[in-house]
Amino acid sequence: MALLFKYTKTDSLRKHALCVETVMRGCARKYRENEDLFGLAGLLHDFDYEMYPTAEQHPYIGNKILAEMGYPESIMTAIMGHAPYTNVRRETLMAKCLFACDELSGFVVAVALVRPTRLAGLEPSSVRKKLKDKAFARSVSRDDIKNGIAELGVPEDEHIAFVIDVLRENASALGLE
Repeated sequence: MALLFKYTKTDSLRKHALCVETVMRGCARKYRENEDLFGLAGLLHDFDYEMYPTAEQHPYIGNKILAEMGYPESIMTAIMGHAPYTNVRRETLMAKCLFACDELSGFVVAVALVRPTRLAGLEPSSVRKKLKDKAFARSVSRDDIKNGIAELGVPEDEHIAFVIDVLRENASALGLE
């Protein structure tokens, strides 16, 4: 958390990190993997983005920092793979989950924030409808969402529902109630 706060100053990107951490921990539980490792990958995947936002810098500089601090290779490889332009293959379950959860988590949060009931009652069909609206949350890559779900090998509605449900479990802490 100290590393995230050292490099990430805006509340919005910190909240995104916490949301992706939450969903990654959910993935670890679902697939019976190490929850702390998956959670760290989610928490730190964008920690360098504010200071080093270009494709030439992010996530390369962040990964160098993580390596110097002795973080596990599995986390660093997953973080590199979450940015398609790095051309780092997503071969591990952690890497596939991070790619499948990053953009979708942000998009689900965006959908929730325009609803009076936030995550309560949110269904995959509502998320899919907003995905078709190119003007809504236009910075979110629909291709990354689609490709991430395909790489994970799960049905779209199932994965969207999973992300909603896991975020719902931690809605209060994430400011999504």
